[in-house]
Formats: sequence, C-alpha cells, structure tokens
Amino acid sequence: MPILKKIKVPAYLRNKFIIAGAAFIVWLGFLDRNNLLSQYQLQAEVNKLESQKAFFTSEIEKTREEQRELLSSPEKLEKFAREQYLMKKDNEDLFIIKETTDEK
Repeated sequence: MPILKKIKVPAYLRNKFIIAGAAFIVWLGFLDRNNLLSQYQLQAEVNKLESQKAFFTSEIEKTREEQRELLSSPEKLEKFAREQYLMKKDNEDLFIIKETTDEK
C-alpha cells in the first residue's frame, strides 16, 4: 500500500497560462519595485504636494495683494515699516513691550 496518495489537481490549476498569469500578478502586486504599496505611497506624496502647492499659491496671492496695497500709499508703507521692522523717525523714542508666558 503506497503511503503517498495521488492528489487530484483541478484542470485549471494545471494550465500553464493560469499559472503564468497568477505568477505575473503576484510579481507585479508584491515583488516588483513598483508594487501596489509603493504606488499607494507615491500617490499619497502627490496628494500632499498638490495641497502644499494650493497653500503656497494662495499665500503668494495674499502677499501680492499686500504688496499692491503697500505700494499704493506712502502712509500705508510707513505704517507697515513701523509695525514690522520697528522703524522710527529721528525725533521719536521707540518702546517695545513683550509679553512673557510662564510655562512650568
């Protein structure tokens, strides 16, 4: 009595085209350099970069609008210089008050 019994393998599993196709799908899906996981990560990176692009585009537009506003009036330009760069006239004194926070 033989110990090994003959196992019946269905015909579709013995087909060389089915085996080659399955091996190809496994190779592309998991083993290749451009597998499904890396494609997902690359798409996530593209989405992140597109959102950054939209953010920076809106920031550029805000900055251009601010620039147009500053260049339209000398009073606005002077106010901006005084607030942002702490500029002052010769006969003025400048006092800077900084708020401190206690972080303990």
